[in-house]
Amino acid sequence: MVILLKENAEAKKLQKLMEMLEAKNVSVKMTEGQHQTILGLVGDTTEIDIEQLHALDIVEDVKRIQEPYKRANRKFHPLDTVIKVGDVAIGGGNFTLIAGPCSVESSEQLCTVARGVKEAGAHLLRGGAFKPRTSPYAFQGLRGEGIKLLLEAKAETGLPIVTEIMDLSQLPLFSEVDVIQVGARNMQNFELLKELGHTKKPILLKRGLSSTLQEFVMSAEYIMSGGNPNVILCERGIRTFETATRNTLDLSAVPMLKQMTHLPVVVDPSHATGLAKLVAPMSYAAAACGADGLMIEVHNDPQHALCDGSQSLTPEAYAQVVKGVMAIRECTASIE
Repeated sequence: MVILLKENAEAKKLQKLMEMLEAKNVSVKMTEGQHQTILGLVGDTTEIDIEQLHALDIVEDVKRIQEPYKRANRKFHPLDTVIKVGDVAIGGGNFTLIAGPCSVESSEQLCTVARGVKEAGAHLLRGGAFKPRTSPYAFQGLRGEGIKLLLEAKAETGLPIVTEIMDLSQLPLFSEVDVIQVGARNMQNFELLKELGHTKKPILLKRGLSSTLQEFVMSAEYIMSGGNPNVILCERGIRTFETATRNTLDLSAVPMLKQMTHLPVVVDPSHATGLAKLVAPMSYAAAACGADGLMIEVHNDPQHALCDGSQSLTPEAYAQVVKGVMAIRECTASIE
């Protein structure tokens, strides 16, 4: 349930309303906009009398929310959420560039890529320390050593780092990581999501391979219900019958998610297509349809990459994509 208050509602009457609502065993979240204050009610609201609320002179309107997600719901929080990662702002009209190798292989490889993507305009450095691979015989990542190398690259370039967690037992290793990524395979690892809800770190949550948008947002709700509002949604393609690409990039998810939720939405065209030659056009399309950012895989030597070289751009190619994306952004800004 959402209660919209009249402008300049009297503080004493508001406090009395809050106490009355909390006595009904629902939690109340207040969102204060420039001209409107909204009370979002989470819990069993069946015993709350809407007519009684309408009768209060500080109440403008009352709406019941049918969707099962509350904290992530735009009806509760009409303004875009902006997540700060150091000096980087994600969401709210900002366009964030996240780039780096699929997996951390060595200090030289990582620092070379980090310098290249920073020069091209990237705001955050991504790199896999723990790698979920389909084959148990494939490279599984450098694990804790990989995180150390990411921190070294951060110290050299100043770029905040994004890397994926796979299991709760790894959480202590992520104390200095700026953004924790939850991969597609873990999108419904609810015990992991609940634990991440107890942290205050930004969480980049990837859409599951076969997940509906409501299931995706409900996973974000798990994190937010634990007290962590800093969730970034990432569309990374879904599994369909198509075999020409690694996955099918669902760009319709971007505007749909932005109607459903107030959370930032970024797009990963690398994992979605699996083909380096498709990263540029899909990046342009993502920028045009309203994404809040892009996460792109970049490797200094894709042909010899230990993981996903076929979908990785060189730093030089990445720089060209960034130029094209910025041009698209300028065009869409003039339309808006």
